[in-house]
Amino acid sequence: MAENTPVVEGRAIVQDYHVPGSLFTGSKTVRALKGIDFAVQKGKTLAIVGESGSGKSTLARIIALIDAPSGGELRIDGQPVDISKHRPDSALRSKVQMVFQNPYGSLNPRQKVGDVLMEPLIINTRTPAAERRERAEAMLVKVGLGPEHFNRYPHMFSGGQRQRIAIARALMLNPQLLVLDEPVSALDLSVQAQVLNLLADLQDEFELTYVFVSHDLSVVRYIADDVMVLSKGEAVEQGTREALFADPQHPYTKSLFAATPVTDVEAIRARVVQRQAARQAQRA
Repeated sequence: MAENTPVVEGRAIVQDYHVPGSLFTGSKTVRALKGIDFAVQKGKTLAIVGESGSGKSTLARIIALIDAPSGGELRIDGQPVDISKHRPDSALRSKVQMVFQNPYGSLNPRQKVGDVLMEPLIINTRTPAAERRERAEAMLVKVGLGPEHFNRYPHMFSGGQRQRIAIARALMLNPQLLVLDEPVSALDLSVQAQVLNLLADLQDEFELTYVFVSHDLSVVRYIADDVMVLSKGEAVEQGTREALFADPQHPYTKSLFAATPVTDVEAIRARVVQRQAARQAQRA
């Protein structure tokens, strides 16, 4: 991959859905995405924002190689990707992973956490059993948990801890790109700040590239490098985080910013760090 080649790039991405007709109406085709262009460089975060039904999650599933687009071209490391006729091979799958909104729904409640983390290695690699366990325990530590959590079940954890487990599972194959679909929207504000801080640290450590889907502009302002605003399947505005928040140009972007209550995630994060430092001081 050339130095300036985007980790992921979309060119005129289109997604159509066939809607069956009723007794009185014929079937029709609904265009959920209308020619979306984007590119994300290594180590950067592209945030995709918009109201419900704007096409955010549809685009996220395409980027994550879960769904095939109806038209356009998706490139990973500069190479065209075609998943319309087959599932991505393990080499491609290892490059792109997805973290979903509901951490409990994305984890098998009958599997212990260790098995959840080792499963991608079992399916996609020939890693020996002992090494699988070693890597899973090390990843638990990376996301702020520990080896003692290896044999516990998902229901034994809080929502924030479960999302940490989901992030750990996504990282087990050493991906280049994480697609995060509303990963903190189901969490309390203080826990949101902790998970966002974790994501920022992991991005720095592993040189990860993020596509981050969110409706929360405070979260976007905290984590994004670039922002794409979707409305009814169209990218109405794109730009750097600084430019977009300082001077939004499109009327829809302006209305979206005006209508969305802003929570100071940065201030919350500062309070969390202070509390953690105070607890550590008390233990010392």
